[in-house]
Amino acid sequence: MTAEPTERVRRDAARVLFGNWSGHSTVPSHSLYPHQWSWDSAFIAIGLRHLSPRRAQIELESLLGSQWTDGRIPHISFSPSVARDAYFPGPDFWQATTRGGVETSGIVQPPVHALAVLLTHAADPTESVRRNFLARTYPKLVAWHTYLRTRRDLGGRGLVAIVHPWESGMDNSPAWDDALARVEPAPLDSFTRRDTDHASDADRPTDLDYGRYVQLAATYRDHSYDDATTPFAFALEDPCFNALLIASEHALAEIARTLGLDPTPHLNTADDLTNSLGTLFADGVFRARDLKTTELVAADTIAGLIPLLVPQLPQATELLATARGSRFQLGNARMVPSYDLTGPAFEPGRYWRGPSWFNTAWLVHRALVTLDQTVAPRTEVQALATALRDDMLALAASTDFAEYVDPSTGEGRGARDFSWTAALTLDLVRDGLRSN
Repeated sequence: MTAEPTERVRRDAARVLFGNWSGHSTVPSHSLYPHQWSWDSAFIAIGLRHLSPRRAQIELESLLGSQWTDGRIPHISFSPSVARDAYFPGPDFWQATTRGGVETSGIVQPPVHALAVLLTHAADPTESVRRNFLARTYPKLVAWHTYLRTRRDLGGRGLVAIVHPWESGMDNSPAWDDALARVEPAPLDSFTRRDTDHASDADRPTDLDYGRYVQLAATYRDHSYDDATTPFAFALEDPCFNALLIASEHALAEIARTLGLDPTPHLNTADDLTNSLGTLFADGVFRARDLKTTELVAADTIAGLIPLLVPQLPQATELLATARGSRFQLGNARMVPSYDLTGPAFEPGRYWRGPSWFNTAWLVHRALVTLDQTVAPRTEVQALATALRDDMLALAASTDFAEYVDPSTGEGRGARDFSWTAALTLDLVRDGLRSN
């Protein structure tokens, strides 16, 4: 993009983030997602730091203020200023309140938070030190990772398990179809969906799947969100979730160094997780493991490419080849499809069953720009990264910062003025300025 369009998209992205700011955090979308979401806030802070490092710090501190005593960071922190029935499942469904009086959900989302904290600190180290940002957030992040590694190692292999599709952040992925089929759905007359009030039915999960989501959440709630006693009908080791935990352990190591603490425990944890992650690799890609069958799921999704982020990943060369191959067509498709373009469940417009998303494309872009030069020729990888960045910026501008896009046509889908799309656009604009 030339200088003038780049400046325009930067201004428009800033407008979206300022418009979605609630005073202490940023909603993903006023219509579709009117509260604070966990991994959304992490991505939002990564872009917001370029506008206001202090506001990015407040975004993350607000999220960490909803942390439970067991260390988990819930996937939704409910705003008391929003109508209780504006989103389903809302606070009355989850029945979860922190000691500080914050109403939350009971499940989690991928742990990208430590990376967001580190990047936010780096945007203005002086302001970060003045506000004691790292020293206050570090123990909370350690508690979060400890919860995941101790309470959620349900398979005994050292990997974290998700117990609800919503925990993956990729709610409607074909990778969850077989496991969800085992779940008896909640009756349709027992709940009222709100998502289809603001988005096309054709783009959203089916009523059958939504009933299964509700039932899984209700079972966890009815067992007081106890990971030891809940009879999980859905439990999988997700490669994206675990790859982001590894990346965040490396971030925690850097935070520890900055605070004058020993980074070794975090580096050792990252190494152990990286070794365990290798057990999810098959046919050139990482796949989720269903802990009920102990088998790898035969569905290739964007989650299987996110491990490219992991430093010194043994499978990186083969994984990059898969990303560029027929399944994902990195460099030819618009951004990065969320599901195998040749797969039997591919749908270009339905939530996580094919469309390309800005947050996962940003993760792939970050992986490319940090990829070890032994994996592929540096100029080749840089060209891929630049092309992906340019495509993301063009699509953000042309779709009014859509939630996601058709991977063939680039048509915008889902919500518009979506916060993480705007935030990551700002980060890519800044990345382009640094590289010029």
